[in-house]
Amino acid sequence: MMQRVALIDNPASGPFSSRRAAALKDAASVLRAAGATVEVFETTGMGGATSYAHQAVQAGFDTILACGGDGTVHEILQVLVGTTVALGVIPFGTANALAADLGLTAKPAEIARVLLEAVPTRIPVGKIHYRDLAGNPSSRHFIVAAGVGADALLMSRMDARLKRRFGYALYLIEAFRIWATHNFPLFQVTSVGHGGGPVRQLDASQLLAVRVRSFGGALRELAPGAAVGNGSLCLLAFCTRSRIKMLRFLLAVLFRRHTFNGAIEVLDADSVECELKPPGATLVFVEADGEVLGQLPARIEVVRDALTLLIPRNAQP
Repeated sequence: MMQRVALIDNPASGPFSSRRAAALKDAASVLRAAGATVEVFETTGMGGATSYAHQAVQAGFDTILACGGDGTVHEILQVLVGTTVALGVIPFGTANALAADLGLTAKPAEIARVLLEAVPTRIPVGKIHYRDLAGNPSSRHFIVAAGVGADALLMSRMDARLKRRFGYALYLIEAFRIWATHNFPLFQVTSVGHGGGPVRQLDASQLLAVRVRSFGGALRELAPGAAVGNGSLCLLAFCTRSRIKMLRFLLAVLFRRHTFNGAIEVLDADSVECELKPPGATLVFVEADGEVLGQLPARIEVVRDALTLLIPRNAQP
């Protein structure tokens, strides 16, 4: 049961709403009425959620609720991996994939009621090792997905102010521009199959390591078999540079009729490495949970027993 709860609010996430502050206050009131001690921490810039998460852990809070989008969750996640502090989500962002996967799509006050009855569950998370844009080695944990290629390029083009103004429409506009103009350079992918399975090597223009069953909206079942509780990586490898084949696949996803063949493959892996082909070729971006991180080379793996996540009783993540 929640006793000391930190609500870490990112007011810059998601579209502007005059009701946001009142909605957050309602959620906090629900938690207090159930007997929890609640404190609200409001971020003022990049890294603020991480800083407040550190403070909350050190102060002895047993639960942190991320009030924002997947980017806010991502910041807090970096602190909570390896601790016993539980993570919950009250979605306010433009992209709320983790919340959608957990079925948390109601009003904040109702979500707070659901989280009071949620089951604290230890889950694995993903981890991606990469080079930052200055060429230095770095790593981050992720809970929704990590990507290499065009989707990371898309994230690199997201302007925070425009995203807040235009919301999800900005993703669609930029995605179309990339689809129409990007040359989709190939990079080398080497995956190690789950449980000592076969090593696969292939060339891809896009790789996604997916940790959720549903992204919500039109992308409810992008990667069959993916789930937050999985001890392996569900990989989508786009082994093609053909715009037409990519478009056909995405249209099939929208109508839930997508299949996998030689052009687009799904792999179950313990780890995967991605390298430029040939070394020193065009810059290829990497991202995690919608946050652009850096560039290739990259290695993606699973960290087991990493995080306590509040999973609603009726959720099917």
